[in-house]
Amino acid sequence: MRILLVEDDPEQLEPLQGVLSEAGYIVDGVEDGEIAQWLLSKKQYDLLILDWMLPNISGLSLCRLYRLLGKTAPVLMLTAKDTTPDKVEGLDAGADDYLVKPADLMELLARVRALSRRSPNWQGDTFSVADLQLHLSNLTVERNSASVELSPREAQLLEYMMRHHNLVLTREQIEEALWEWGSEPESNALTVLVRKLRHRLQLIGAADWIKTIYGMGYCLKSC
Repeated sequence: MRILLVEDDPEQLEPLQGVLSEAGYIVDGVEDGEIAQWLLSKKQYDLLILDWMLPNISGLSLCRLYRLLGKTAPVLMLTAKDTTPDKVEGLDAGADDYLVKPADLMELLARVRALSRRSPNWQGDTFSVADLQLHLSNLTVERNSASVELSPREAQLLEYMMRHHNLVLTREQIEEALWEWGSEPESNALTVLVRKLRHRLQLIGAADWIKTIYGMGYCLKSC
């Protein structure tokens, strides 16, 4: 699940992005409304978290513009503006939920989980391919009653491959899907990540499910 987080205060942006990333979400965190608007024109997001007061373009305006484009991903307004008229204005602009700063991180995660279920791309908290099950709620993968914990990045890779199982995915496609905007993966980062995920899957007898298609990329197939 990919989230656009827009917050102009870096001291708030960093911990918010960190807790969401640790929960397994792919988070593009930006501090400027114009950059956010550009990203919305280039990428598809499952959820938007928008601060109201932003440089150049406010979060409220971003929300309105996003809805005018016919986009339906949930929007959570995150702001210090806490009066009832403010909340009404935000909801009328197209927001689905409203969280007043300073945000409690546990409440933020709960609201994100609730809103993710409204996303048009939501397929549940569990992904299954044959007898392999990925549980996003606790970042574990299970097969034949055996389970193993995954790191957030390992879970993101497995989720992406399960969403596109039996398809050959190029390195470029995977890196574009998994790495946050503004971060450049090292040349061997994906190779290392695939090796780590294979090691995790080996513990439940599924290491050979990830196929290397030489000269092309990777493919997830049940064996």
